[in-house]
Amino acid sequence: MLLVAAMPLEAARTGSHAVRRCHGKTDVALPFFGKKPVSPPPVAGRRAPAVVDAHDADPPTELSGLDFTGTDHGRALARAAGLVEVQECGSGIGAAFEEAAVLYANGSDADALALLETAVGDATGGCGEGAWLMLLDLYRLGGHRQRFESRVLDYATRFERSPPPWEDLSPGAGKAAGGRIPLVNLNGQLSLAAERQFAQVAAIARRSGGVRIDVGKVRGVDDAGCGVWRRLLAELAAERIGVELVNVHALADVLAQGVQVGRAEARNSWLMLLELLQYDGDQGRFEDIAVDYAVTFEESPPSWERRGGLDAAPAPAPGEAPRPDPEAFVFEGELCGGGNETLKRFAAFAAERRETRVECRRLRRIDFVCAGTLFNILAMLQAQGKLVALANVNAMVAGLLRVMSVDKVAHVTLRH
Repeated sequence: MLLVAAMPLEAARTGSHAVRRCHGKTDVALPFFGKKPVSPPPVAGRRAPAVVDAHDADPPTELSGLDFTGTDHGRALARAAGLVEVQECGSGIGAAFEEAAVLYANGSDADALALLETAVGDATGGCGEGAWLMLLDLYRLGGHRQRFESRVLDYATRFERSPPPWEDLSPGAGKAAGGRIPLVNLNGQLSLAAERQFAQVAAIARRSGGVRIDVGKVRGVDDAGCGVWRRLLAELAAERIGVELVNVHALADVLAQGVQVGRAEARNSWLMLLELLQYDGDQGRFEDIAVDYAVTFEESPPSWERRGGLDAAPAPAPGEAPRPDPEAFVFEGELCGGGNETLKRFAAFAAERRETRVECRRLRRIDFVCAGTLFNILAMLQAQGKLVALANVNAMVAGLLRVMSVDKVAHVTLRH
C-alpha cells in the first residue's frame, strides 16, 4: 500500500466520544470510520492488525499508542489533546480499502474499483460496511448505474439497511447538464469601455447558473479591460457561479507580448495572463510567467490551480439536495496539488470562527498532497479550540481522510 511517510496513520489520543453540534444541529454520521479494541503500541516498523466485525453494532474504540511527537503533526496534536472531542463511526475499512482510497486519490479509479470489487466479493474476507459504501460511491462517481444496481440488493441483505440511492456523480453527468449553459462570444478590443458588455455576461451567468465565454476572436485587452474582466470572474467565483473560458491560447499570446519582465507596469494584464493559462491548463508556461511576475513585482504570484469545466457550480436537478448553507465553506470539484487556493481560503475563513461547517456534497476527490495540507490546517485549528465539521463527504474521499488521520482533527459525516 502506498503511504506518505510523514503522515501518521493514526492520530493522538482524544477525550470522550460525542456527536459534535454545528449551527445548532446534531450531525448524524453513517457508519464508516473504524472502532476497534484498544491495542498496546505496536513494535516499531510493524502495524498492529485491525479486527473488523461487520455485524458488531457498537464495537469498542481503538486509541493509537503510537508516538508522533517528533513530527510537525505530532506537535500540533499534542497541543490539541483534550481540547476537542472527536467522533469515530462504525465498522472499519481495513488495509485493502485504505489502498483503494489511495488509488482513487491518485486518479487510478479503475484500479481502486477492481480492488474493491474483489474484496467485497470474497466470502471469507469479512469486509465491513465502510468498504461496501466506498464501492457503491465509486460506482456513483463513475456513472456505473448497472453495476451499482447489481450490488445494492447484496448490500441491503447483508447489513439490513436501505442502500444509498442511485445518483450519477460522474463528470459526464456534469457535462450533460453543462450543455444547457449558454455560450457567449467576445470579440474585438476589450477595454474599460467594455464594462457594460462584461455586466451583460455576468447577468447571463447569474440567470443560467454558469456561462461559457469564447475569447477566440478577442484581438486585445488593455490593462483597464483586464481589471474589469478579473473583477467579473472574481465576483462570479465568490457567488459559486461556474465559468469556462474557451479558445484562450491566442489571447494569452497577445497578453504575453504586452508585458515586460522587470517593468512593474500593467499588473492586471500580468494577472489576467496567468488566469488565462489556468483555464488553458498550461501549467508549465504558467510557472515560467509566475516566476517573471515575482521578479517584476517583488511579490508572490498566484498559485497554480486548474480552472474551468463548470464543475464548481452545477445547476441543481429536480429532487437534488438544496444548495449549501450560505454560512458554510464549500469544497467542490477536485482539490489537487500543493499551495491549493481553496485550502488557503478555507484556513482564513475558519480562523475567524469558533465553529465551521464545510459542505462537501460536490467534492469529488482530494489528492494526497491536499489531504496532508488539510490535516495540518485542521490540527492547528483544533489546537486553538476551534471546531470543524466536514459534511456530506463521499465514501472514497472519507477513506483517504481516515488514512491521513483527518477524521481525528475534524468531525466527518458521509453523504447519503
